[in-house]
Amino acid sequence: MTLPIVKVAAAHAAPVYMDAAATVAKAISFIDEAARNGAELVVFPESFIPGFPVWAALWAPIYNHEWFQRMVTNSIRIDGPEMTQIRAAARRHGVFVSIGFSESSDVSVGCIWNTNAMIGDDGTLLNHHRKLVPTFYEKMVWASGDGHGLRVNDTRIGKIGALICGENTNPLARYALAAQGEQIHISAWPAIWPTRLPGSGQNFDNLAANRIRAGGHSFEAKAFGILNAGFMDNAMIEALCASGDKQAREVIERTPRAATQFLDPTGAVIGDMLQHDEGLAYATFDLNACIEPKQFHDIVGYYNRFDVFDVRIDRRRLTPATFLSNGAPETVAARPAPREAASEAAFEYEEAIR
Repeated sequence: MTLPIVKVAAAHAAPVYMDAAATVAKAISFIDEAARNGAELVVFPESFIPGFPVWAALWAPIYNHEWFQRMVTNSIRIDGPEMTQIRAAARRHGVFVSIGFSESSDVSVGCIWNTNAMIGDDGTLLNHHRKLVPTFYEKMVWASGDGHGLRVNDTRIGKIGALICGENTNPLARYALAAQGEQIHISAWPAIWPTRLPGSGQNFDNLAANRIRAGGHSFEAKAFGILNAGFMDNAMIEALCASGDKQAREVIERTPRAATQFLDPTGAVIGDMLQHDEGLAYATFDLNACIEPKQFHDIVGYYNRFDVFDVRIDRRRLTPATFLSNGAPETVAARPAPREAASEAAFEYEEAIR
């Protein structure tokens, strides 16, 4: 058995803050560049479209109604035109794409999720994962997700899984992916994650915390890791500080910046690292290196006690209501819903005109 050798790219990039259309265009430019440089997998950070809601940390909810409305307005749908463009770029270049975005809903104008999509090299949607639990102040922005997206995609370049930020602190979520033979683990993070006012104690060090969590997963799952953090550019900082709040600016400036980096199956750092500069980071993964560490500890093989531990994972997609006809749940038609069918048609048209 010979496993693939794959070149991967991670975009350590800032969004065009709270502007979905412009951020999608920026994402496509990064996909174009990464593909030209030989990458077969291109990864984007948490909530890249339209940006991470740092404002939820800086001000109480009573001050954030306008920010929330901007966030909702620039959140996108999994079957919408923005995702169609990204899928078309993946297909055009024959690359896999993992992208974080704020997802809006057909059934509520105010319900959004922190979501990650995995797109195949033919443009198909391979996985649609909503963050299980929004973390700390994120609860004032996003709804809780479900287990539907706890899936590993078995692709020509390896078995790929992804978790969003604090989910990498959840050992059961991580185990759910390891138990599916994950070989490449994507962890998506924001650029900063402020938890303290300057001078009031130790702020959350997401540089160290992200490295510990991702390193632990690579070591336990014996999988390569992609830590993909966002980047804050001056435009994003100025947008957040437009009110002239000096304390908010000080919090932003003093909060540790997260890094984008890569890990091997022992948890050791390999490849490029980006922290204070925007750009694409690259690494090459030889998946054959996943084999030897399994001889030491294989938590989904011999190094477990399945007679002692019984892990069950519910991957049902949660919906707001179950509709009954004559006392029985309505069946879902085999054909795509009209909106989904329209999305597929738009995707095919996008390809046809290129």
